[in-house]
Amino acid sequence: MRVVLRHVIGYLVGLSISGGGIPFGLYLVSSNLDGYLPLRLIGAPTLRIGLSLLVVAIGIVFMVSSNLWLFFVGKGGPADGFGMQISPRSQHLVTSGPYRYTRNPMMFGAISLYTGLALFFNSVICLALVAILSVGASVYLKRVEERRLLRDFGDAYEQYRRKVPMLVPLPRRAKA
Repeated sequence: MRVVLRHVIGYLVGLSISGGGIPFGLYLVSSNLDGYLPLRLIGAPTLRIGLSLLVVAIGIVFMVSSNLWLFFVGKGGPADGFGMQISPRSQHLVTSGPYRYTRNPMMFGAISLYTGLALFFNSVICLALVAILSVGASVYLKRVEERRLLRDFGDAYEQYRRKVPMLVPLPRRAKA
């Protein structure tokens, strides 16, 4: 029962931050600053909304599927940050599903979601904030998360890391 509760709390915390707090913060900041930089990303509303919905949908697919793979294949959860473990950590290294394309499909999904929102808001400020957030997330993933995964999964993670891109799902690298 305690493990189930930790999973529920972990998912609620993650959802409230990545699906609520960050998008709301991006909206607040960009809507208050857009007047100072009256540039727009895409002039045609139909194109802008269609593209934003596509990018948001890609983000949601990556976020949801990565959580499912962590839960069912990795036997753990995603809520672990800054050394604090909320939901149980994965017991198995997950390299299938969305993890075949990127080592961090949850972060790729979140950045896609936020980029889609920036397109929807038609806000250069919001897109700049997403870019800053992406750089910060990449530094965190490299310095903190990857070290923990190396500690937890050793050589298996090192081999996986050589083959699969860290964030953006690019074509597979040649095997070394």
